[in-house]
Amino acid sequence: MGFANEYVDQLARIAERLSIPRIRALHLPPLTDGSRKWGEFCALELEDGSLGLSYVMLDDTLARLIEQRGSLGIEGGDALALARAYTDGPALRRTLGFAAANAITRHLFDRSGFAPGDSEDSIGGLAPGPGDHVGMIGYFAPIAGRIVEAGARLTVAELRTDLAGDQPGFEITLDPSRLAACNKILSTSTILLNDTLDTMLGHCASASRFAMIGPSAGCLPDALFTRGVTSLGGTWIEDRAGFLDTLPSGASWSRFSRKCALTPEAYPGLEGLLARL
Repeated sequence: MGFANEYVDQLARIAERLSIPRIRALHLPPLTDGSRKWGEFCALELEDGSLGLSYVMLDDTLARLIEQRGSLGIEGGDALALARAYTDGPALRRTLGFAAANAITRHLFDRSGFAPGDSEDSIGGLAPGPGDHVGMIGYFAPIAGRIVEAGARLTVAELRTDLAGDQPGFEITLDPSRLAACNKILSTSTILLNDTLDTMLGHCASASRFAMIGPSAGCLPDALFTRGVTSLGGTWIEDRAGFLDTLPSGASWSRFSRKCALTPEAYPGLEGLLARL
């Protein structure tokens, strides 16, 4: 079973124990060139205020969401029904489905009294150093520099052909099989949306650490941990009103949130969360 199907099955189990709030609203960033990460994510809000984030810069997803916003018909709808679109819907519905799934996850976390701890750093606690060969899935420019400065070897796997080539101290490649030589992996959470998760995990089977980071990494981590992910770093919204006021402008909403991290050791598991209800 793929991750999306397993995730949605877990959400259905949550719905057996909780009355999932219906959808209140979809919040979108402005349509820009996508150069600022704060404008790359939408937020789906449930009626209790739970928020789920999803990346919207794959292809023309954001433009289509803005264009079709008035006809999507999701406000007041069933959050679990929308979350099911994450498994096999078209790209736009998959994006909304993933946001809905993440909003249900936040609802469960809040109801069970669970909150992930703060992130140690921006690189998933990988602690790169001499002797490490770090693989990066998706190019994080500032982080790449830090990894190289720490003395580690770095190989970046990208889908964008315009980024491929040699960089000072590392290489950006279009060949994900090059990740097989890496002992530590840092991945964008975008692979949860672009159908490359299982492929990338297959290339990284030899790595001892696999950290996934990104604002939309607010999903239940159980199925990721069983697949070999060792750390999941996401965004925990602390000031909902401030966040929602800022998101439509494309400005930074970092002061309304904190970077959080989940590891298998610090996570009670879905069964543990359900037992708390």
